[in-house]
Amino acid sequence: MKKIVTLGEVMLRLSPPGNDRFFQTNSYDVEFGGSEANVGAALAFWGNEVYHLTAFPDQEIGWAASARLRRNGIKTDFVKYYPGRMGIYFLEQGAMQRSSQVIYDRTNSVFANFDGTDLNWEKVFEGAEWLHWSGISPAISQESANLTLKALQEASTRGIRISGDLNYRSNLWQFGKKPHQVMPELMALTQVMIAGKRDFSACLNIKFKDFDHAKGHMFTNFPNLKYISKTERTSHSSSDNTLIGDLISAEDWFTSKTYDLTHIVDRVGTGDAYAGGLIQGLLYLQPQEAIDFAVAAGAIKHSVPGDVLLCSMAEVHELVVGESIGKIKR
Repeated sequence: MKKIVTLGEVMLRLSPPGNDRFFQTNSYDVEFGGSEANVGAALAFWGNEVYHLTAFPDQEIGWAASARLRRNGIKTDFVKYYPGRMGIYFLEQGAMQRSSQVIYDRTNSVFANFDGTDLNWEKVFEGAEWLHWSGISPAISQESANLTLKALQEASTRGIRISGDLNYRSNLWQFGKKPHQVMPELMALTQVMIAGKRDFSACLNIKFKDFDHAKGHMFTNFPNLKYISKTERTSHSSSDNTLIGDLISAEDWFTSKTYDLTHIVDRVGTGDAYAGGLIQGLLYLQPQEAIDFAVAAGAIKHSVPGDVLLCSMAEVHELVVGESIGKIKR
C-alpha cells in the first residue's frame, strides 16, 4: 500500500437522465466529481492510501461531497470547510453525432478561495510517495495557483514523486493570468506529465510544430521530467471512439494496444481513470505494463456511469491480456 496525495476541486455534477437535453429535462441526476479526486478514487479502489486536498462549503452539500470521497475510499483528514458555495457543473450526455456538453458554474467557490495556508504540510506528506495535480487547479484562481505551487514545493523538498495532468482548458483561465505565467514553475517540479502538443504549446506559449518538437523541448529544458504520457482519441461519434496511449522517456517510447470503444456509457472521467492507471502502473509495474494498464483502465471507464472508475485491478489486467471481454463471469 502506497500513500498518495491528490489535490483539486470537487464539484456537484448535475446531468439530465440518460441522453435527455437541457431543454427537455425536468430532473437532474446528482454526482460529485473532480479530475484529481477521480484519479484518487481509482487508486484507493486498488488498495492505496489516498488523501485528497480540497475545500468544501461548511454545510450539507459540502458534507455530502466529503462523505462521497470517503465512500470512494479517499481519506478526508485534510479537507477544509469554510462558508461559501460549492462549484457545480452541468453535463448533457451526447449520443451518435450529437456531442456532449459541459457548463461550469464554479466562480468564487470555496475551493477557488482556498490557498492552503492552514494546512499542516508535514502531516499531509508524512509517508507519502506520490502527489498528483492537474492544470485545472491553477487555472481557477490566483489562490488555487498559489495552493498548487505550495503543494508541489512541499512535496519536492521531501523527494515525493509528482505527476501532473496539464489538461489545458482555455475557458478556465479567467482570473487575469495566462497559462505561461503560471504553469512553467509547476511543470519544473513535475516528474510525470500527462499532456499533448496543444497542452505544451498553451502552457509554455510556444508554437510547437508537432509532438516530437514539444517532446524534445521538454526533456531538454525540464531536467526533473522522467516521463511524458498522452492518449490519442479518434471520435467517430459521441458513442464510438478509438483510444491508444503512449508513455515516453528521453530514451524510450512505449505504446499500448488500440481499443475500439463502441456504445460508450459515460466519457467523463475517462482521462482521470487513465491517469490513475498510469500512477498505479509506474508505482508497481514496468513502463510497458504501466501504459497498458493505464489505457485499459481508461477504456473500462467508458462503460461506467458517473465520474469515477469502479473496477478491480484484476478486471483491468483481464482487458490488457484480452480475457473475459464482455462475458458473464460465473
